[in-house]
Amino acid sequence: MESLRVILWHPNDLYPLMKLKMAMGHAKKQIPSDPHWGFCYTMLHNVSRSFALVIQELDSDIRDAVCIFYLVLRALDTVEDDTSIANDVKVPILMDFHDHIYDTEWHFSCGKKDYKVLMDEFHHISTAFLELRRSYQEAIEDITRRMGAGMVKFTCNEVETIEDYNEYCHYVAGLVGLGLSKLLHASGKEDLPPDTLSNSMGLFLQKTNIIMDYLEDINEIPKSRMFWPRQIWSKYVNKLEDLKYEENSVKAVHCLNDMVTNALIHVEDCLKFMSALREPVSFRICAISQIMAIGKLALCYNNIEVFRGGVKMRHGKMNIA
Repeated sequence: MESLRVILWHPNDLYPLMKLKMAMGHAKKQIPSDPHWGFCYTMLHNVSRSFALVIQELDSDIRDAVCIFYLVLRALDTVEDDTSIANDVKVPILMDFHDHIYDTEWHFSCGKKDYKVLMDEFHHISTAFLELRRSYQEAIEDITRRMGAGMVKFTCNEVETIEDYNEYCHYVAGLVGLGLSKLLHASGKEDLPPDTLSNSMGLFLQKTNIIMDYLEDINEIPKSRMFWPRQIWSKYVNKLEDLKYEENSVKAVHCLNDMVTNALIHVEDCLKFMSALREPVSFRICAISQIMAIGKLALCYNNIEVFRGGVKMRHGKMNIA
């Protein structure tokens, strides 16, 4: 009923939603019958529908590499995100994750819903990873190792300065941009761009998600996850959680706009990165996520609902089919 109500209020969303549904149906018919690759592409659709649609337009060689790259990092992120895991357990897993991807018997139960399935059945991903070309394996291993080490650095430390904020976002997202650039270059499809541009692609997406996820992160159980830099929020309130209280609404919006402005710093680099891409499919992979991020920031700017949990982009607005 909720979906029907949204369409009635926004009838222009109907056609994009129909296209999206048709594209998803077509993509699911292309899922390989091999049990390992079938699992990988099914999970890709479950954890990132829009990204999965574009990945399946790539040539098979680079398509498989990008699929595994995405799933390995989603698994790593699932471990980092799970606040119920004690640090003495979490830290070794994050540090050694780049080794686990070579072990077809390794798995670790954590996360929720599709992410729990991803972790419980990780052997499918490892098996598929070992079938990739060696140059792809090396790129994925390198980024996984660097990302895991960066996550460990911030496991016990809060994000204090804007420099910390940029460094954290580099580890969890900027490295994704660098890794994707390496894979596209290894495939022979694209030139290798400057690391600064690849990094900005990730930082822009991560900062957008951190802004939108404020309420979910601050209310995380058993403990809050706090990624907004103290250097920004301390100008407005004494504690980060104070932003969610109604009496601080004006200060909260000012702080929010400060955060959005910080994220927009990376837009120029993102445009430079995308303008240098040669292949239309490579451009779509990169541009879709960036366009969605811009749309999310537009929804967030000056919007107190970020602190009330009421900001969400409609599926009709996100359609890229």
